[in-house]
Parts: sequence; C-alpha cells; structure tokens
Amino acid sequence: MNDDNTIDYYLKAAWQSAANKYNQIAARFGITQATGYVLINIHKEGTPVSQIAYLLGVKTTSLSRILNNLEAMGLIYRETNRADKRSVKVFLTELGKAKREQAKDVVRKFNAYLDEHLSQEERTAAVHLLKRINQLAAQYKPEE
Repeated sequence: MNDDNTIDYYLKAAWQSAANKYNQIAARFGITQATGYVLINIHKEGTPVSQIAYLLGVKTTSLSRILNNLEAMGLIYRETNRADKRSVKVFLTELGKAKREQAKDVVRKFNAYLDEHLSQEERTAAVHLLKRINQLAAQYKPEE
C-alpha cells in the first residue's frame, strides 16, 4: 500500500491545504488559523478552559501557552470561578470580539467558495463520509 493511496493521507492533505489557506488569510489580520478557531469558540458568557482544550484536542496544560499568547495580544481575559478556584473561564475583549468576527467572515467566505464549486450531492456525500470516518476512527481498537 502506498501512502498516497490511504484515506488518512487524503484527509490530512485536504485539511493541511485548508489550514494553510486559512493561515495565509489570517496572517492579514495578525492572527493564525488556530487563534481564529479558539476565538470563534469562546462564547459571550465565557468558555471554560477545559472546553477549549477539548475542542482543540489538547490537554488543558498545553492550552496555557496559547491562552497566554492570546492574553498578551489583548484578545482574551480569564476569570477564575470564585466557588471553584480550579475552574477558569475565558472571555473575549473588544479586540478579541472584532478578531472573532473577522475569523467567522473568513470561514463563511471559504465555505461559500467550496459550496460554489461543489454540487449539493458532492457536499452531502463529503459531509456524510467525513462523519462516518470520524465515527469509525473513534470506534477503532487496534489489535495488540
């Protein structure tokens, strides 16, 4: 089996292409694709650090550096829960809200571009297939 014949090769290549495009566009706004993704997922009422870590697929401790950078850029601030000092929520500053809207706009435009170039059948089939692959990947238990 050649690496370029595996499903995961094409998944990675497609995502890498999209992520690179997002990074090129995000750089114009002084952020990265990952920064935009974090900003899009911070809600008005604040978002727990643990939820952001889950969305990014990283451990809470690994997220700390990313959040420190966002805080240094003036995009977010953190508040500790008074009742439970272990619980921290992240909130957007006004600048963070503006950057989030820019990130959302980039995502909307990119998806509109894809929708223009894919038939409804192709889009539906792609989404269905990706959901199925995600489900299968979660269920996969390698032999020991």
